[in-house]
Amino acid sequence: MRVAAILLAAGQGSRYSAQTATPVAKQYVTLGGWPVIRHAADALAPHVGLIQPVGDPALLARALEGFAPEGCVILPVVPGGETRQASVRAGLEALDRLPGAERPDLVLIHDGARPYVPASVTEGVIAALAGHAGVIPAVPVADTIKRAKDGIITDTVPRTDLFRAQTPQGFRFGLLRDLHRAAQAADATDDAALLEGAGHPVAIVPGAEDNIKLTYKEDLVRLERLIGPTLLPRTGTGYDVHAFAENRPLIMCGITVPHTRGLAGHSDADVGIHALCDAIYGALAEGDIGRHFPPSQNEWKDADSARFLVHAGERIRARGGMLVNADVTLICERPKIGPHSEAMRARLAELLKVDVDRISVKATTSERLGFTGREEGIACLASATVLVP
Repeated sequence: MRVAAILLAAGQGSRYSAQTATPVAKQYVTLGGWPVIRHAADALAPHVGLIQPVGDPALLARALEGFAPEGCVILPVVPGGETRQASVRAGLEALDRLPGAERPDLVLIHDGARPYVPASVTEGVIAALAGHAGVIPAVPVADTIKRAKDGIITDTVPRTDLFRAQTPQGFRFGLLRDLHRAAQAADATDDAALLEGAGHPVAIVPGAEDNIKLTYKEDLVRLERLIGPTLLPRTGTGYDVHAFAENRPLIMCGITVPHTRGLAGHSDADVGIHALCDAIYGALAEGDIGRHFPPSQNEWKDADSARFLVHAGERIRARGGMLVNADVTLICERPKIGPHSEAMRARLAELLKVDVDRISVKATTSERLGFTGREEGIACLASATVLVP
């Protein structure tokens, strides 16, 4: 039996974003060095021959870049729909367009925000499809369930025979495709509901308490404990100085800051990024920025320092680690950093592929003392804490 999986990533994750004040959808949050959805794809790959990602093509392509599991083909991304049901239908139609010999017999539907799926769960779903048209993993409800209105309990719901549904949910491909085509106006919360509504029995197999759907900020903490090995904190510091220079743009922390002068240097002289790179390399015990990007090489002349910070972030992920916090302090009399600090934080977070709440950018003066006080240049102090195995 040919098995394919549809990996859903079109949701905006508004509940998670509201808690973390980050514009990054939860399926793209970094977890153990990789986006959450890449972990979800990695969990599915050993059990299926095809994975059909559904969501934003640019974001998904970046999240799955370089992911080439043995024995599993990652199909081109299909744009998602306005609802979960529309996104599933888009994935089903894409699979249906495959040549007959490649079209699946069975299809799994999985949430891209569920990165930790024990193999036994997926294996159980696929095995049960031998005797059922639809199968979902689920766990019994253990807590007492209350129904409430306006903050007041109205009644207690008996928990007997209640289950919490999980994914991946499995179905006979042709049946699920046809039900989606026939129910285009419906808005099912999961695909099992379509089978239930059409009178097809749906079986339940054991799910897993660790099969967590990232929904709230606390879920990420649990998932980090599950997915990563034991991680140890390491802290590095960085310090950089650049003198002012005429006829150059002033670039700090990845953005151009309006000013009468820029900074002198072999690259674009981004004093903030240079100090932060040194802090990250120091935490990893991998030398300094000059070791990785020697100023003696013309390749780096006038280079965008964003490339350096991207490399530093990649080194963290390559070591199986994660950035906990980065703190950058710019030291100058002028220009004023406050009006630009939020844009700087956002840019550094983007380059490092982390939530912006892990990045701090602030400034101070030297009270007119020393070379910064005389406005001869700008200095920067940075620290970075990473977790590595």
